Amino acid sequence: MSETGNKTDKIKESINNIVPTLRSYFRILKLAKKPSRQEFLTIAKVAAAGILAIGIVGFLFYVLMDVFPQMII
Repeated sequence: MSETGNKTDKIKESINNIVPTLRSYFRILKLAKKPSRQEFLTIAKVAAAGILAIGIVGFLFYVLMDVFPQMII
């Protein structure tokens, strides 16, 4: 019988820990706003530039490590 009570206490404790966390999440969501079209386009351009830069660096690394040594031999 104490096992059932112990499990119930653990469940109640878990719920009591989750509720404040959810409240803070909802508070943040209430403060958030939808970006304007201009803000969205700016963020999208910056993200695309970052992805492109990482891709170029990766490609250059590939060329240096794979193709370039074969040209020397």
